[in-house]
Amino acid sequence: MTSPDNSESARAATDISGLLPPEHWAEVAEELGDTDSALGGDNAESTASITSSILEYRSINGRTYHHDIGNAQYWGTNDEKQNESMDINHHVLTLVLDRALYLAPLSKDIKSSLDIGTGTARTSPLTDFNSDFADSFPNTQVIGTDVSPIQPGWIPPNLRFDIEDCTQEWTFAPNSQDYIHFRWLVGSIVDWDQLFKEAYRCLKPGGFIESHEALSRMDCDDGSITEKSAMHQWGKFFVEGGKKIGRSFTIVEDGVQRSAMEKAGFVNLEERDFKVPIGGWPKDPKMREIGKYAQATLEQDIEGYVLFMANTVEGWTKAEVEVYISMLRRELRQGTMHPYYRQKVVWAQKPKE
Repeated sequence: MTSPDNSESARAATDISGLLPPEHWAEVAEELGDTDSALGGDNAESTASITSSILEYRSINGRTYHHDIGNAQYWGTNDEKQNESMDINHHVLTLVLDRALYLAPLSKDIKSSLDIGTGTARTSPLTDFNSDFADSFPNTQVIGTDVSPIQPGWIPPNLRFDIEDCTQEWTFAPNSQDYIHFRWLVGSIVDWDQLFKEAYRCLKPGGFIESHEALSRMDCDDGSITEKSAMHQWGKFFVEGGKKIGRSFTIVEDGVQRSAMEKAGFVNLEERDFKVPIGGWPKDPKMREIGKYAQATLEQDIEGYVLFMANTVEGWTKAEVEVYISMLRRELRQGTMHPYYRQKVVWAQKPKE
């Protein structure tokens, strides 16, 4: 159970960080109860089988999170409600890229590709077998990796899934891959330099790496998002929480993708920036469609995105989190604010020998 001293320290830190305390959203609820003992921490009981270990999901206030494997303490839930939100978001990101599955200049004769952090498989352009990637590259072996076994049972013959923690040394052979794809690993990586060094090691000479990452905050261009709104506070949960768990959420702002690729030795770097609206406020029909799906992504599971950071990291009670969620949902549905988030795609090449 959280002690009064710890609670007061957490709230004081909250004030300094700019993250509004839960009192802003509702009256102070009860202090954290006995369920606090289940929040975070390692499972002390070792298991002989990696298979059984990865299925021992953590449970936080009724939501499941993947088991703590190595350094892979992921902040998002991995249950069906969150997976459905991720599936909707995959459609959003596909529309943002004008239905392009990748931006790197890939050759049609590539033989092997990796999708790191593949999610449900329906959430990645490489492993979503409803996409055209398998048709476009029929001779390519596609491997999707993740720390949670949440992929489907039926898959095409040129697709497989491996349980792999990308924050550890990779099990793939040096110079074995033609293309390595990353998307939305924000908040889950301790050392981005090491991550891209592993990718460099595993890529064949001339192979490509491609990274898609997004800002965690909601921005606007017209001042419609007020300072004390739930939308304005959204990003602060992740930025401040990420500092506490040692996993940055400011990857795009800090230029980490490009700098880490350059340090690893990649050349021919290219990048593109995108704005992704949230809600049906844009006048442009295409952007309005994207915005409606982006809003649906959030509304499908706001709790699954924010619960870990607000409850486990910042010390909010479940009741306080629920009040914040209701206010954010109200703002989304009112349509008076015009939020969007930014996404950056960076791709580069391993030098040819």
